[in-house]
Amino acid sequence: MTTGTGVITGISVSHEDASVAEIEAACADSEREAIETLCARADVEEAFCLQTCHRSERYVVTSDPEVGRAVLADSVRDVPKRVVRWMGHEASLEHLLRVAAGLESVVLGEDQILGQLREAFTEARAVGAIGPVLDEGLTKTLHVGERARTETAIDEGIVSFGSAAARLAAREGLPEPATGLVIGAGEMGTLAAEALADRVDRVLVANRTVSRAEALADRLAADKGTDASTLTLAELPSALAAADVAVSATGGPDPVLEENALQETGETVVIDLARPRDVPPAVEARSGVTRYDLDALEGVIDDTHEQRWAAAAEVERMVETELARLLEQYKRKRADQVIGAMYESAEGIKARELRTTFSKLDDLDDEQRDAISAMADSLVGQLLAAPTESLRDAAAEDDWTTINTALQLFDPDFGSEPPESLDSASPEDLPEELRESMPAGVLEELKD
Repeated sequence: MTTGTGVITGISVSHEDASVAEIEAACADSEREAIETLCARADVEEAFCLQTCHRSERYVVTSDPEVGRAVLADSVRDVPKRVVRWMGHEASLEHLLRVAAGLESVVLGEDQILGQLREAFTEARAVGAIGPVLDEGLTKTLHVGERARTETAIDEGIVSFGSAAARLAAREGLPEPATGLVIGAGEMGTLAAEALADRVDRVLVANRTVSRAEALADRLAADKGTDASTLTLAELPSALAAADVAVSATGGPDPVLEENALQETGETVVIDLARPRDVPPAVEARSGVTRYDLDALEGVIDDTHEQRWAAAAEVERMVETELARLLEQYKRKRADQVIGAMYESAEGIKARELRTTFSKLDDLDDEQRDAISAMADSLVGQLLAAPTESLRDAAAEDDWTTINTALQLFDPDFGSEPPESLDSASPEDLPEELRESMPAGVLEELKD
């Protein structure tokens, strides 16, 4: 089948409906692994995966949406059906646009998701999983995400729990000099560490995987000039005693800080960003320990929430407009590709029949040969005029079944002596009379 004619099917397991454990169950070990697994299926033309703390999403391009659903169903067989959102072609594109714009984030307008999308796009490209359908959609997605943040105020104020934690710690009052402890070097922990680095003199980073903690500490030192060092989880009791503020964001299934770990902490602000909790509520009973969780941080974020919601209305309109443009591009290209394939197939048959006819009529002069060729071109143009109009109507009405059926019928492999594929065809390869009879859009598509 000609490339670029498949449809997108997507699934999303996110914070909207799922718990942290359910999101984790929907995730592969890495985005690359998820993409490679999807691409290993013979019916998958393209694939994309996005995995963050708050969402696990997969998208495939197939010739038939039912095939796409069957492929994706395997990746969420261990996830409760109630938390899996299924999306067709248009819904997938709209969702990706909204995600990039920050409209689907836990914190409205947060910036981190745009970088995560860009990295996931790069990863999918690296394994050869991106083709013309997803390339166009994801390129538009990133463009809209950037516009949302440069043209509106949706990302102004506190737009991440990490930065909210740093502001809350500052409100509690930090001594001079101050030491901050960050437990967890994942997405949330990284944001918290970067925000804390602007408010404290020293940052300690603890993580189960020490190499990730070291990478984060090196980044803080290089980007912010922060005095940053690492430690293991076993060293947390002594680190807590030295810390004025501790932010925990491991995302693990079990608490990281037990009550006895804070016995010698003294005056310490402990902010628990994890879901489920890293810090048991009982630590609040300890003298000198002030504990906050995600619910407490919502008040800090809400300080600028009203301003961002006003901007969100503008972003919603932006997404709606850009989605309509994107869908129109897909429709036009889908129709032009299948029409181009149809004309190519007809041209191959016409050329073959002309060769057969001329071989039987040796006494024809050039003028007579030209007249017969012109008649053949005219017949092709007239016979395909009605199907061309019908295919354009089918594209306008989202009738992808008709489009894909026609493409299979008129694929360049049609006939015993096929011409070159549509991807390598050139308008100059076709007779002038046939070029004049083809729709302008098809000629432009062939030129591209």
